[in-house]
Amino acid sequence: MPELEGKRVFITGSGAGIGKAIATLFTQRGARVVVSDIDADSAKQTAEEMGAVGVANCDVTDEGQVQAAVQQAVEFLGGLDVLVNNAGIEVSSPLLQQSTESFDTIFAVNVRGPFVAMKAAIPHLVAAKGNIVNIASIAGIGGSPLLGSYCATKAALIQLTRVAAVEMRPTGVRVNAVCPGFADTAMVERLVPDFEAATQIPFGDLVAMKQGRLGTPQDIAEVAAFLASDRATWITGSHYVLDGGLTASLV
Repeated sequence: MPELEGKRVFITGSGAGIGKAIATLFTQRGARVVVSDIDADSAKQTAEEMGAVGVANCDVTDEGQVQAAVQQAVEFLGGLDVLVNNAGIEVSSPLLQQSTESFDTIFAVNVRGPFVAMKAAIPHLVAAKGNIVNIASIAGIGGSPLLGSYCATKAALIQLTRVAAVEMRPTGVRVNAVCPGFADTAMVERLVPDFEAATQIPFGDLVAMKQGRLGTPQDIAEVAAFLASDRATWITGSHYVLDGGLTASLV
């Protein structure tokens, strides 16, 4: 039996990139998935390509939209077993040159978004003894030039994961995070020119030196699938690092 057979899953930011890979793999592993994205066209296309149960779009910075999307997903699925908080944005800027407005925006998406989604989903997850997978980043466990506010948001998401896991443990709900390194996504591609200018090293050489290769969305989806599955029933409050050894190396 596929490891996610019958699991009812809602995934934010699943119209493209890592979220799309997670939605696709979960479906292949037997899950029933509702896709969600701020980009309605990409969500619709993803849902059609992978055979999603439905689409429940939302802007994760709008609590009302998130609550409505979670409720719509529950109606599509007849309940909820897994929430994957994948929606996120990046900002490339020297930290103290970043505008306050931009700083507030990235926190609204990357921290407040998962927070309000977890709040909306928890009653349904408690009923199902389900689980939450938050897509964080190695930026949450180490600093990086140009990514100061992004690093701060992902550190906050890891801490939200830990606290939620401890608080929800008596209910049987598990909460974990995945922390990828540089992956082959549009988000990372947008960062390349700024990183090359800052480091004076070709981005491909930097990746090869630090983590061997770019990760793939499928690499990340595989770990998310494991954490969402019943193989991970004793895992909660953890953050899994996927970075080809980048954070393990001192040189």
